[in-house]
Amino acid sequence: MSQPFCPVPVQSSLQPVPGDSGLPIIGHTLGFMRDPINLMRKRYDRYGPVSWTSVFGLKMIQMLGPDANQFVMLNRGDLFSNHQGWDYFIGRFFHRGIMLLDFEEHRWHRKIMQQAFNREVLKGYLERMGPHISSGMAHWHQVPDFKVFNAVKQLTLDLATDVFMGYELGPEADAVNRAFVDTVRAGTAIVRAPVPGLRWSRGLKGRKVLEDFFRKELPAKRASQESDLFSVLCHARTEDGEQFSDDDVVNHMIFLMMAAHDTSTITLSTLFYYLAKHPQWQERLREESRALGKTCIDYSDLPALNGIGMAMKEALRLCSPVPSLPRKTVKDVEYNGYFIPSGSFINVVPYFTHYMEEYWPDPDTFDPERFSEERREDKVHPYAWVPFGGGAHKCIGLHFAEMQVKAILHQVLLKYRWSVPADYEMPVDTTSLPVPGDGLPVTLERL
Repeated sequence: MSQPFCPVPVQSSLQPVPGDSGLPIIGHTLGFMRDPINLMRKRYDRYGPVSWTSVFGLKMIQMLGPDANQFVMLNRGDLFSNHQGWDYFIGRFFHRGIMLLDFEEHRWHRKIMQQAFNREVLKGYLERMGPHISSGMAHWHQVPDFKVFNAVKQLTLDLATDVFMGYELGPEADAVNRAFVDTVRAGTAIVRAPVPGLRWSRGLKGRKVLEDFFRKELPAKRASQESDLFSVLCHARTEDGEQFSDDDVVNHMIFLMMAAHDTSTITLSTLFYYLAKHPQWQERLREESRALGKTCIDYSDLPALNGIGMAMKEALRLCSPVPSLPRKTVKDVEYNGYFIPSGSFINVVPYFTHYMEEYWPDPDTFDPERFSEERREDKVHPYAWVPFGGGAHKCIGLHFAEMQVKAILHQVLLKYRWSVPADYEMPVDTTSLPVPGDGLPVTLERL
């Protein structure tokens, strides 16, 4: 039975947000974690684009579809707080990362940080990446029971530490990787208290490992003039000479390192899966890469890898690395005839938007050509394809992500062919960020 989210103001012509709490105590949390697309579809069909439910101990309003994405992400009038939305989930683990800042403070931090992602800096990152990609994947065919997710995650973490920190991790790599995994997974903990052995507790320990790691390196980076992101953040200044504090640098490094390797790992794993299921596309992209005639690509080569670009966009549609984006209202909000009071948790869901048959023909089908210039199905609505978010908080590293995915997949295509059994379907674990539930085992053939 539908229940109103809250009473509307007296004499208001607006409607209360409809919805239901679901099961006692846990609400719809399990459905949200295990099958978010199906859950959102049912809610959209039952209530329309706006409804509330109970998840993770909160009454949360789901705002679904491209129109809702646009309304929330553009955030005209500063109605929604990123910080207050994300803080409940990951604030303890990614304290004051760029995604968790609001309004003028966010704009100030982003202006400084943008210096680490301009065109010339990206060129330098790509130059550093090429040889490390080659050496990082050279032994993959020798790994017994090879699983894509594990191998790619290790590679992207190694690349992130080299590009963002200027050196290889060495014996600390396993501890740092484990810390990143634990901090990410802690955000969707059902028991949100430091109970030993559970997600929340492991996340807090992971945060401590990462803080200690970056603080140890900070003095040397303040003194260096290297081109890695850590050094750039230490020295970046506004026109007025303002720069990041030590705490700012540590917080941004933890968040950016997580975002840079986790999201790329998810996108590459998705690409591996669909290119294994669709070998004709794998061969098409391989020929595109061979036509470049080089192992390590340059920045000027990126436009020539158009096929990889389309396949990447389709992978991001099919498996949005950040499946939902929470916010909290800081003012009363009117949307679509509904009243949403100040202090409400709301959520937009790119993962669901990308599967809406109202906007995407055959949404379950891997079809990179939908992003071709002739079709451009993503143009049906400016916020129908939103894997990088939008508005002032659009992912600051989106060009880095595209560059890294192209650089890695290009070399993989030249060195390996891979396949999965015809009846294999990759299970997707959506209990945190969406990842292959079985690690994605594939058969690798060295070319």
